[in-house]
Amino acid sequence: MSKEIKIFSPATVANVACGFDVLGFCLDTIGDNMVIRKTEEKGIRITKIVGHDLPYEVEKNVAGVSALAMSEDLKPDCGFEIEIYKNIKPGSGIGSSSASAAGSVYGMNELLGKPLDKIKLTYYAMKGEAVASQCEHADNLAPAIFGGFTLVKSACPLHVLELPTPSNLYATLIHPQIEIKTSESRAILPKDIPLQNAITQWANVGSLVHALHTSDYDLIKNALNDVVIEPFRKQLIPNFDNIKSAAIDTGALGCAISGSGPSIFALSHGEVTAKKVEEAMQNVYSKTNIEFETYVSKINTEGIKTL
Repeated sequence: MSKEIKIFSPATVANVACGFDVLGFCLDTIGDNMVIRKTEEKGIRITKIVGHDLPYEVEKNVAGVSALAMSEDLKPDCGFEIEIYKNIKPGSGIGSSSASAAGSVYGMNELLGKPLDKIKLTYYAMKGEAVASQCEHADNLAPAIFGGFTLVKSACPLHVLELPTPSNLYATLIHPQIEIKTSESRAILPKDIPLQNAITQWANVGSLVHALHTSDYDLIKNALNDVVIEPFRKQLIPNFDNIKSAAIDTGALGCAISGSGPSIFALSHGEVTAKKVEEAMQNVYSKTNIEFETYVSKINTEGIKTL
């Protein structure tokens, strides 16, 4: 059995407009690389971090915390070293912490002969994700581990539903180079919402799930609408309304905040439209003094993978 594994742990989009804390999908062109290595000395060690300034202390690093939780339960007759090549900027809103948390447990599981299923891996990864967001949730973790679109039916007990992905669905993202911490973006959310908004929101979630099952792009367009979270969080993202209008006017099916922001995603029918949406987004931010990055990605139905 191999003693070392190199993996790609993908970025993800959570919430997907109407599905706050339950819906997510996996990206194909953005992600972290990680190396997980078995050692004779027991325990978890983080030996290398490239790309961003993250803690080496296991108890303070999301990859370390998830790995430690898994190791303490399984009690393997070995230890593990973790190398993180961080390509997803922390606080970007595209699952930076979840990529690290999922990557460590996925790699360990592979090296141990795959004793755990994807649900159990998600469970342990949630322990690490909680370090970043101060609560255990799986809307980023589930699509990273399962691939494609996922719906978290329940976090306790953990129940994840895999949803189908229409074959010609593409995502466009713009990442303004500002940082919004998940904990801060949660703090501005209301504790109570109007009943009519709640009705609209769960109707949109049900419609989006049905649209994914039937590849109904018109219904996807109709369902990608967030009346509960977006009105509050968008104030943290400069030019959000302009980006959304530009994306929709260019042909995007919908446009919304990715996770807790500041990244913004749009879904499009076809790669050609997705690239036009990218140009439209770039045009909006090129008129500001805010640096930004953009991506176009097919939905990644495989999820985290061995390189």
